[in-house]
Amino acid sequence: MPDKWEYPWYAAWDLAFHMQALTLVDPDFSKQQLALMLREHYMHPNGQIPAYEWNFGDVNPPVHAWATNYIHRLEKASGRADMQWLERSFQKLLLNFTWWVNRKDRNGRNLFEGGFLGLDNIGVFDRSAPLPTGGYLEQADGTAWMTLFCLNMLDISFELARHHDSYADMALKFMQHSLWIASSMFQGGEEECMWDEKDGFFYDVLRYPDGRAQRLQVRSVVGLLPMCAVATFDGELLQRFPEIIERYRHFNAARPELMAAVHDSRVPGVGGRHLASVLNEDKLRRVLAKVLDEDEFLGAYGIRSLSRHHEAHPYVFAAGGQTYRVDYQPAESDSGMFGGNSNWRGPIWAPINALVIRALLQYYSYYGESFQIECPTGSGRLMSLYRIAEEISRRNNAIFLRGPDGRRPVFGGTEKFQTDPHWRDYILFYEYFHGDNGAGLGASHQTGWTGIVARGMHLFATLAPEDLLGEGKT
Repeated sequence: MPDKWEYPWYAAWDLAFHMQALTLVDPDFSKQQLALMLREHYMHPNGQIPAYEWNFGDVNPPVHAWATNYIHRLEKASGRADMQWLERSFQKLLLNFTWWVNRKDRNGRNLFEGGFLGLDNIGVFDRSAPLPTGGYLEQADGTAWMTLFCLNMLDISFELARHHDSYADMALKFMQHSLWIASSMFQGGEEECMWDEKDGFFYDVLRYPDGRAQRLQVRSVVGLLPMCAVATFDGELLQRFPEIIERYRHFNAARPELMAAVHDSRVPGVGGRHLASVLNEDKLRRVLAKVLDEDEFLGAYGIRSLSRHHEAHPYVFAAGGQTYRVDYQPAESDSGMFGGNSNWRGPIWAPINALVIRALLQYYSYYGESFQIECPTGSGRLMSLYRIAEEISRRNNAIFLRGPDGRRPVFGGTEKFQTDPHWRDYILFYEYFHGDNGAGLGASHQTGWTGIVARGMHLFATLAPEDLLGEGKT
């Protein structure tokens, strides 16, 4: 954490987002930091990346491969790709991927757990503690994170295969594995799978000890993350490995039910690209209808962590003589869960917004201008996915910029920061932001991942839609 006030502690997934911003000014430092988490001083011999200093054994979302891949692509675009660093990172990331598959997939069904996964109080109850019902949770976010992990390992495999053909087999492995994981979210029958056809959204599934299953119908980031498990691939690159593609064809022919559940990655899009995605076009439109609804996820300053639907319709769950409740809380948490100083039940979090923006641009590079959808939902205004991503970034940026009244939303009602000339231009990167008015909340000095808003500013200042359709990668 970039903190001089307390102490320089680390959190593994925070660091991955920090590096996206710091790469703008020091890419070598960013690579060193990502490599550090994979060295023997940090990574367990079994492949686990320690979550943070006060609990090595806890589990953060597996975003390290995404951060590694993204930084490599940025360097490659500038003409200075470090293939040795990428290859060394890939070898260690393989260990981490194997740890996840062996430790967090309880029944070998490609449905992952992981506990709180960095989202603190997002759940109906503490997801890192034994459940009051007994049994266990199959987590939509854990499974989405693993799909994204798979897709980035696939992308890195293909990149390494450009230089060493031996990596093509690893690409095939991740092509197959990503399909297994993505399709698992639709397993279990209409009433038991993570996808709720009626709601058009994903939910965690509670598995009771007696075998019964129940969706926990909380509309939160948990169910939004499967939309972010997406990647595009160059059709010309795929043609370089005809044997791999033929073996993948045989794999699909023997298991047609897998591809039937998700987007068909064999169908080329704009520029001959191929799309690997949990969501096909119909399901993508249904999820986006909620994401872009200002009465649900879309706030004036970005994407909320919990739908505002729960302000009038709280989710209530009874178990063991107790009542558990999830309400829309756009500011601080009213729960003592995880210390009570963090809240994922309504506020806006910069890293999640960054992942949504990335996903929209990936979809855009495949669908192009042909995919138009209302933004905001119900407004009658159709926009491309690029323009929607740009709009979300604009709303994020507005947190920190002065409005027509001369006030910065980030400072809320703190008059000294709003008006004092000695303070008003010293902007703090708060941990999270009020879901309705954008005021900064939580820690104000040790949460560098909010700095990722700079990456969005830079991206839309330098990359036009036609450039993205030409290049294809974000």
